[in-house]
Amino acid sequence: MPKKTLNNGANLGFEAQLWAAADKLRGNMEPSDYKHVALGLIFLKYISDASEAKRAELLKDDLADAEDPEEYLAENVFWVPREARWSHLQAAAKEAMIGKHIDNAMLAIEAKNASLKGVLPKEYARPALNKVMLGELIDLVSGIGMAEESDRSRDILGRVYEYFLGSFAGSEGKRGGEFYTPRSVVRLLVEMLEPYKGRVYDPCCGSGGMFVQSEKFVEEHGERIGDIAIYGQESNYTTWRLAKMNLAVRGIDADIRWNNEGSFHRDELPDLKADFILANPPFNISDWGGDRLREDARWKFGVPPKGNANYAWLQHMHHHLAPNGTAGVVLANGSMSSAQSGEGAIRRAMVEADVVDCMVALPGQLFYSTQIPACLWFLARNKNPDNGWRDRRGEVLFIDARKHGRMVDRTRREFTDEDIAQIADTYHAWRSTRGTARYMDEPGFCKSVTLEEIGRHNHVLTPGRYVGAAAAEDDGEPFDDKMKRLVAQLRGQRAEGVKLDAAIAANLKSLGYWEHGE
Repeated sequence: MPKKTLNNGANLGFEAQLWAAADKLRGNMEPSDYKHVALGLIFLKYISDASEAKRAELLKDDLADAEDPEEYLAENVFWVPREARWSHLQAAAKEAMIGKHIDNAMLAIEAKNASLKGVLPKEYARPALNKVMLGELIDLVSGIGMAEESDRSRDILGRVYEYFLGSFAGSEGKRGGEFYTPRSVVRLLVEMLEPYKGRVYDPCCGSGGMFVQSEKFVEEHGERIGDIAIYGQESNYTTWRLAKMNLAVRGIDADIRWNNEGSFHRDELPDLKADFILANPPFNISDWGGDRLREDARWKFGVPPKGNANYAWLQHMHHHLAPNGTAGVVLANGSMSSAQSGEGAIRRAMVEADVVDCMVALPGQLFYSTQIPACLWFLARNKNPDNGWRDRRGEVLFIDARKHGRMVDRTRREFTDEDIAQIADTYHAWRSTRGTARYMDEPGFCKSVTLEEIGRHNHVLTPGRYVGAAAAEDDGEPFDDKMKRLVAQLRGQRAEGVKLDAAIAANLKSLGYWEHGE
């Protein structure tokens, strides 16, 4: 039987094999520290491979200079100086100074590529980092995509980077959720919103997973990657660096801004109007500084409470939607029904303004960071029947997906491809005139509800309140026969109960705990 290789993308689970090997090298090092060591090397391998592929092209052109950085930057390829190339680091992998070599390589790359300035990790020479482990990790990363064509090699490196991000999020638990949204949740958002063309925005973008999946979606459906423009903001500097590398390693050109004040207090893209917004903001933030933003143009539906940022996020995203834009937002379940501190009034105003398009209740255990039940809000700036949409003005679609998904380990669930297709297809059938599928309410799963009915429920947006119970399956047994069978079962259970009571009484009597008449 042929031996599996780690560099062949066709081999099922090769990313998992590679992760297991890399994780073993970690030893006693904390995942939160090791993350930057491993991801930094994968990124360095990626840009070095891309640079070498471009260099090979230039060497065939008599009029080109293969050592001119401008030749690379003009083609949106990072220029990697000779001393920073992977072949140089691989040759020095077993040297005691390998950490210093890697730091110097990172510094040299940042010096020649302005968009990477301040992004790359440069702590490989620190004394606490095991240099033997570092050399072995370089050897492991060296094998990724080695036997592949240059374009496929870089695609494999991108897949590995994304897989490692998710694996580190799992290893770090709650802290991991701060930079990573589970892939199946992101895929569901992307499949429902279908960001084929236009501006895509995430005001709390973490490590950039929403953008990666959006680009994949466009690519898989035969559209042009250049038809979408990506914008984002992140307040955590370390996470912003991960996002910049994640997007670069996938070859995605994006405008991702960082400041430590965040999107509420220092909106880096104040004039942006996005066609699609995909976001997973942190749930129920109490210290978001709302007391300093009592009067803000974004609060169209009401001033959000100082002690919870959920409705600040929703209104911030609505504010940034283009005239026909749509948004998909992950929030805590409490956002659908809370009436505290004016949240109920804000939700009512949003419903009555007809900006809520769809609500999806999610199953538990989807996220690394929290066990708080979550939901998806879909907002539409304009529900008019344009661009192939049905006229859904005055209606909201409710989907209850709490029973969907499968457990992938003892603590975490994820959506299957079939789950994602069912939920997304239901939304599209309800919303669009394209295609042949017709929307129908399905008890226990989905229902289209008028604003008047929502008003009768005090504007609570919990799907379970509207979709009802699933219809019981007909097993084909005639009603009379079923009643006879159930009555017989009940009589048998009663007879067994009488026998059990008599046996217990006899045992107690033999032990002296039972007296006649008691």
